[in-house]
Amino acid sequence: MNKLFPRIAIIGRRRTPDVLVSVLQLAEFLREQGLAVYLDGEAVPTGHAHDFPLLKRDAIGSQVDLAIVIGGDGTLLGIARLLAGYEVPIIGVNQGRLGFMTDVPLDRMLSVIQGMLEGRFVPEERMLLETTVMRDGAVIASGSAFNDVVFSRGALGAMIEFEIFIDNQFVYSQRSDGLIVSTPTGSTAYALAAGGPILHPSVPALALVPICPQSMSNRPIAVSDRAEIEFVLLRGFESRVHFDGQFHVDLQETDRVLIRRSERALTLLHPLGYNYYDVLRQKLHWGEQLL
Repeated sequence: MNKLFPRIAIIGRRRTPDVLVSVLQLAEFLREQGLAVYLDGEAVPTGHAHDFPLLKRDAIGSQVDLAIVIGGDGTLLGIARLLAGYEVPIIGVNQGRLGFMTDVPLDRMLSVIQGMLEGRFVPEERMLLETTVMRDGAVIASGSAFNDVVFSRGALGAMIEFEIFIDNQFVYSQRSDGLIVSTPTGSTAYALAAGGPILHPSVPALALVPICPQSMSNRPIAVSDRAEIEFVLLRGFESRVHFDGQFHVDLQETDRVLIRRSERALTLLHPLGYNYYDVLRQKLHWGEQLL
């Protein structure tokens, strides 16, 4: 086998016995091909590693040439933010639910991945967002997101009130349950459920999708992916900003949050024959071609 990726890390969903079985099966298969294989130390207990070296997730990017994620899109999202700065591509094996990004079928995992390791794959670059939270003129937090940055109301249920600026130009004020700022990748996640548009991954745009706005005239809009979006919280007790739904920062009134496209990017590797519209049709149960 031509070793395009001599060092490979396998990452699995945490605390999932079925995924652990798949991780070890793939690891043994890759070792038989003469490849150096590392396992995710957060998904594989030390006593179950079968002599494979374990890596912490934040160390994977500097140690390997390829990462294979077994699980769902949520697992891949967490790894994507860690690997984006290392130019380490990712292959996703679907052992979750929808699987928009983990598109290698589990029942054909070994044969499909063998073909991909021999060069039969379709590479695709995906963008990330970088976010800075400002309070009284100082940076108090920052974070990155592969899917979306979401502003939400607190537990008491009252709407939040905020203003949006794009490239320093005032766009609107809004009272709503929140706002989703989505990448094209995230346009098929929370943003889609909130009524936002589906953006093809190649579209250089970001979507701003209101969550239950008070005014029915507040509609989703798409802006250039090179725009800087500024969110200013005017009123909202216990409101938060979430990053890919995996961690958050608590906000206070008058906080300003700046969102822009990251200079980093992530490369996904898809099986040969991958077609984004086939994925949409299958996952969203669209009608099949009639003629």
